Amino acid sequence: MYRIDLAYVGRGLHEELAAYIADQQDYYADEGVHVALRDGCIWDIERLRRCATIGLGRALLSRLTDGIPWVALNVNTHHPLFWFLARPGLTSLSDLAGQRLAVHAPHTPPGCFARIVLRKAGLDPDRDVDTVVRAPGDYGMDLRRLREGKIDAAYVGSTMAPEAVAAEQGWQVPAWVGDHFRIPTVGVAVDPTYIDPDDPAVQAVVRAHRRALQVIHNDPDTTVRHMRTFLGGQTEDEVRAHYETFIAPYFITDGQADLAVGDSAIIEVAAELDVPATVTAAEFYRTAAAWNGPGIGRRR
Repeated sequence: MYRIDLAYVGRGLHEELAAYIADQQDYYADEGVHVALRDGCIWDIERLRRCATIGLGRALLSRLTDGIPWVALNVNTHHPLFWFLARPGLTSLSDLAGQRLAVHAPHTPPGCFARIVLRKAGLDPDRDVDTVVRAPGDYGMDLRRLREGKIDAAYVGSTMAPEAVAAEQGWQVPAWVGDHFRIPTVGVAVDPTYIDPDDPAVQAVVRAHRRALQVIHNDPDTTVRHMRTFLGGQTEDEVRAHYETFIAPYFITDGQADLAVGDSAIIEVAAELDVPATVTAAEFYRTAAAWNGPGIGRRR
């Protein structure tokens, strides 16, 4: 059996769902690979590049800013699962002008995406919004600070179902990032300096994740059951509604990146980071390798 370390660099459904399903459904074992899932959320990039990684956003930013030759071999979605959650009365992104917004740092992938979306709404994230930069986590402190009135809005990820939280608290969801910015994101990436993209262990992981994507598309009950592990604060009906609104329509089934979307996103990300767009989508997203289905062509 092959072995590989696979690191996630964020928490929640956005980052972890496909890998979690692949693990829980025994697809890794079926494909002949033992996967050690590693928490790389606070790893520096030099440590991370010695693993396969789920975080395509971080890999892309690293390639643009550090020149590390990451390549993405599988993509789960083109719609990032991040939301703006706000106190009552703030119903649109333009309403965030002059408000206190808890958000990721500018040069992290979620923070970069947030800034792109704010600019599209006509807001300068450095001048028009009172940003409170904080490290990502489970966003529980953001909810607490919203309840206490210490912030007016928070940019949150998929450790919760924001629409359910908003309904419970009487808050608003001014925007979902996936409605405003598209990028092929979360999947499997490697740095060829250390890991050959054609390594049998890597290809086994890709096959397992593509099988998981099929489950997400074809088996709602199983997917919702696994999602409840992540969304313990929501009811089954709320989890199913979240699945039907944000997961089923937007997680793809074949792991292939849309290169036109990728090229547009790379240009936007590079502009936000103020660096040259030194890579094309075809160079970064190498997802078009033949997919032969479960277990076909694998070696034990």
